[in-house]
Amino acid sequence: FEIIADKNYIIDPKSKNEIIKSLAFCAGHTGIAGGQELDLKFENKKKSLNQIIEMQKKKTGKLFNFCCLAPALIAKTSSTEKRRMSLIGEDIGLLFQLADDLLDITGSKKITGKTINKDKKKGKSTLVNLIGVKRTYEFANDLKTSILNKLNKYGAKANDLKKIIEFILARNF
Repeated sequence: FEIIADKNYIIDPKSKNEIIKSLAFCAGHTGIAGGQELDLKFENKKKSLNQIIEMQKKKTGKLFNFCCLAPALIAKTSSTEKRRMSLIGEDIGLLFQLADDLLDITGSKKITGKTINKDKKKGKSTLVNLIGVKRTYEFANDLKTSILNKLNKYGAKANDLKKIIEFILARNF
C-alpha cells in the first residue's frame, strides 16, 4: 500500500485508487486473510475437493490475482480483460499452492528450503492429503495446461509468464 500510494509512484490518481482498492480486496477477508482463516479452521477436518480449492484460491490465488490484475488496471483495459486477468491470476496462485503442497510430500528440505511433511503433521486440508500425490499432480498439470491455453491469446507478450507457469509445476517432480 505504501509503495502504491507514494507520490513518487507516477500513475494517475484514479488508477492508483483502483489498484489500492484491489489490493485491499485481495488481502482482506474475501482474499488472503480469509483463506488463511479457512486454512486454520480446516486443520484436522476432512474437507471436500471444492472446499480445499476455494480456500487455496483465497489464500494464495488472491495474491496472484492482484499481481495479474494490477498491470491491467494500469493499462486501463476493459472490465472483461481485468476479470480475465484476475481469474488467470487465481489459477496461477492455485497452481503455485498445489505445487507447494506436492513439494511438501515429495521434496526435500534442500529443495524447498523448509521442513517437509509439515502439512500432514499439522492436519492441513490439502488436495494431496485428500486425493494423493498422483491425482493432485494430474489435477495441477491439467490446471497448468488450462492457464497456458488462456495465455495463448496474448501471443509472444505472454512468453515470460508462460515460462514461470512451466517452472511452478516443474520444481523437482
